[in-house]
Amino acid sequence: MTRLSLPHGQLCVWTDIDPAHEADFNAWYDREHMQERVAIPGFTHARRFRATDRGPRKYLALYVTDTLDVFRGDAYRRAFTQQTAWSLANFERMTGTQRRVGELTIEAGDGEGVHLALFVLPPDRIDAAVLRAGFDDALHEPGIHAARLFRTAPDLSAPIGAAVAARPAADALVLIEGSDADATRRVAASLAGHDDVRTFDLLWRAVAPLHVARGGAATGPADATAAAAVQPA
Repeated sequence: MTRLSLPHGQLCVWTDIDPAHEADFNAWYDREHMQERVAIPGFTHARRFRATDRGPRKYLALYVTDTLDVFRGDAYRRAFTQQTAWSLANFERMTGTQRRVGELTIEAGDGEGVHLALFVLPPDRIDAAVLRAGFDDALHEPGIHAARLFRTAPDLSAPIGAAVAARPAADALVLIEGSDADATRRVAASLAGHDDVRTFDLLWRAVAPLHVARGGAATGPADATAAAAVQPA
């Protein structure tokens, strides 16, 4: 099944961390940062993944919003006006970070998978019609549960206040999710037409508190905690 309503927005943060600080980095993400992000009005949920291959950027975080406009709103921008010491320390330790904000322009399937395979599409290779047909075929494969096309919005993907030259390309990510790790990677590689595919396993999923889900206004302590994060996540 393919979602045909207004596309969700998504923030994708893909990064590495020095092993000497990895335990603290994971504790920060799991005990503070994810909760701060999903407390911002318009955010619906977030997921963390860890790479299962040996490629660069071991950790991936995906944050989904009602629409792309959430990333243009005051509530999101206010999230960068205060910073906890824990956040500052961990942002400084992140290396090789790729930050993308954009839209999930195709969402096919019935749910999410514990295994994720993804590849990057350069701007000249993004063909939504071809991908939609490929996704429909992929979802007939045993162990495949979701296929998504995430298109980068360069103007929103650079850190707030960065120069235009710092903006990333208008590329895309193809994300295949399933319950079978081998099938997930195989399907992604088939869609990509090459083997340069990255694989991940889900660590955990955070959902927005009921009082801020679906774009509602946060109340009480959530307002303070939502303002405590900075770029790039």
